[in-house]
Amino acid sequence: MAIEDREMPFLDHLEELRMRIIRSLLGVLVGFIICLVFSKTLLNVLLWPTTRVDVPLQIQVLKVQGMFVVTLEIGFFGGIILSLPFILYQFWMFVAPGLFPHERRYFPSLITSATLLFLSGVAFAYFVILPFALEFFLKLAPETIKANIAIDFYIGFAIRLMVIFGIIFQLPILSYFLSKIGLLTPKVMRKYRRMAIVFIFVIAAILTPPDPFTQVMLGIPLILLYEFSIFISSRVYKKKREKEEAEESSLAG
Repeated sequence: MAIEDREMPFLDHLEELRMRIIRSLLGVLVGFIICLVFSKTLLNVLLWPTTRVDVPLQIQVLKVQGMFVVTLEIGFFGGIILSLPFILYQFWMFVAPGLFPHERRYFPSLITSATLLFLSGVAFAYFVILPFALEFFLKLAPETIKANIAIDFYIGFAIRLMVIFGIIFQLPILSYFLSKIGLLTPKVMRKYRRMAIVFIFVIAAILTPPDPFTQVMLGIPLILLYEFSIFISSRVYKKKREKEEAEESSLAG
């Protein structure tokens, strides 16, 4: 689809935004239906971390509507993940007319990076956080206590962690955009590194269940992502400075 270089009235912008939101919701709806069709397969995938613990664990249905709620959760969050590239594309088509042509060249790499980072966060939570968290919590109980978990509680806990990690892993993309428009510099990020670490653990305490283990497991990758964001900001800032120096040299010449 071609991107038109023309100014739009405010009401037209609102209409464009409404259309992009509707299309994004339709994309989520299609993903929701697809995930509902394969909900049993996806449920088995989500239950895989429970097989990686040494403690005997039994997943139970404790409510009449338990499996119905689980199926809806799998469909909804699975639909969002499945339609993520399409949602990002709609966002891009909304903001692209306000960008310069050379800025639009970054579209394929940004969409790909955002999608891969989100999936990396989901995978990290799925393969690392969930098995470790289950192992840690279940081993706190005495051997005389059987580990029985309600399936709706477990699925909600698992999906919540994966979505949170997927969103958190977008930090480098946010750093790139803020550095591009000049609101963020590597110097500022390094200056406030200690404050950022404290803020990270506060966010981890808010987003995760009330236990130190999960908070630390979220805080550590957040700190690493913050350091990686400093690197990205440094690269962007360096390129901007080189471009400005080249323009000054050409004007001076």
